[in-house]
Amino acid sequence: MPVTATDLTNATAPAPESLDAFLLISFGGPEGLEDVVPFLENVLRGKNVPHERMLEVAEHYKKFGGKSPINDQNRELLSAVHHELRRAGVQLPIYWGNRNWEPTIADALMSMRDDGKKNGIAFFTSMFSCYSGCRQYRENIADAQKQIGPNAPTIVRLRLGFNHPSFIEAVASRLNDALAAFPEAVRGEVPVLFTAHSIPISMAENCNYVQQLTEASRLVAQQTGSANWELCYQSRSGPPQVPWLEPDICDRIEALHQQAAADGGSLDRLVILPIGFTSDHMEVIYDLDDEAAALCKSLGIEMQRAGTVGTHPSFVRMIRELVEERIGRRDGRATAGELPACEDVCPADCCTYTPTRPGRPRA
Repeated sequence: MPVTATDLTNATAPAPESLDAFLLISFGGPEGLEDVVPFLENVLRGKNVPHERMLEVAEHYKKFGGKSPINDQNRELLSAVHHELRRAGVQLPIYWGNRNWEPTIADALMSMRDDGKKNGIAFFTSMFSCYSGCRQYRENIADAQKQIGPNAPTIVRLRLGFNHPSFIEAVASRLNDALAAFPEAVRGEVPVLFTAHSIPISMAENCNYVQQLTEASRLVAQQTGSANWELCYQSRSGPPQVPWLEPDICDRIEALHQQAAADGGSLDRLVILPIGFTSDHMEVIYDLDDEAAALCKSLGIEMQRAGTVGTHPSFVRMIRELVEERIGRRDGRATAGELPACEDVCPADCCTYTPTRPGRPRA
């Protein structure tokens, strides 16, 4: 039997020279109005979520035509990675699978199997450790392998790149682009609110999500000379009685506005940077470009929303360098800051999470 994603911690990983494919793994999203409800049903399968709540979230997608931009952005990233690997002489065929929409992870593994590929390297479109950003993807891979059977390819993942110098460089570039909208004399003092998807505190307690986000934000702020920054969260979707990471981005904007007024001043400008997301998908668009932007406008705040790393050349270079690490073509493990790099192989108890109450859908 092949080594699966969940028992890889107790087995020997494939030799670097045997790795023969690159696999992009992401969350997935609907491609049109008719896909929205089936997509959300995939997201919520096995969860005790009221149907009315699902329909409420469906309206977020329908407001933008039912199409999440995440799939097109992943196609662009696949193309960029393909060209980057070829330029470096890395001849790995590229595959793509999603957790919740086509092409699925099982689709990708079946294509790999049919093409005779045995040992793939997976890149998750998540830079930070937590159950939903790492372990759940490994569980998804294991489920797909069981679905395919004994001939399913073995999959190993690339380490998460939260503190890779090229990731920090890409995020800093996006922040500088946003800060350029303001007079040069004030850029260093403009409040920068980094955001990431909120998760239940019980999930955060068994992973390094908050520590990694804080460190990455600090490194980006340091690189851009931003003295006034903090980490906030968005997209909370759990029931109110279950504690999730805070502060919420909109709550924090209101608090900063009130604090400035109490001090006899005003909050005139700020930047929001979704550091916890690698692409401008629906949660970023709805929570930041719609809700947070409307709030800032109502409060008279000039808000600039920095872009996600997307296909920034430095981010694409990071992916190539992580691949080269894993196939034995690069010595050492590039890191920035004070935290160690993520492991290539997760410990057995890494990012475990068992919800104690019913969940609710992500936007």
